Amino acid sequence: MFEVLLVAYIVISVALIGFILIQQGKGADMGASFGSGSSGTVFGSSGAGNFLTKTTTVLATGFFVLCLLLGGMSAKQNEATDEWAELEVPVGEQQVINEEIPAADKTSQDIPE
Repeated sequence: MFEVLLVAYIVISVALIGFILIQQGKGADMGASFGSGSSGTVFGSSGAGNFLTKTTTVLATGFFVLCLLLGGMSAKQNEATDEWAELEVPVGEQQVINEEIPAADKTSQDIPE
C-alpha cells in the first residue's frame, strides 16, 4: 500500500509541476489588453485559466493529502526503541571463560629430562 501511494505521490507532483509551469503569470494579461492577441489559444481567451486553475487546485489538494498519509504511515513504521532496555552483551562479543588452553606438545620440543 505504501509503494502504491508513493508512486501516486510522484505522479501527482510531476503533474503539478507541469501544470504550474504551463500557466501564465498575472502580468501576462496586461499584454493581451494592449493587442498582443492571445485570444487564439487552445482553450479560448479565458478557458485556459479556469481549466488550469481548477486542475492545479485538485492536484495540490491531492499532493497535500498524500503527503500527510505517507508521513503518517512512515512515522508508524519507525517506532523509537529504548536503547537502555537490553544491556546484554551480544553473543558474538561474549568472552569465553574457563576454556582450557592446550598445552604445548612435549614431543616436538627437545626438553632434557
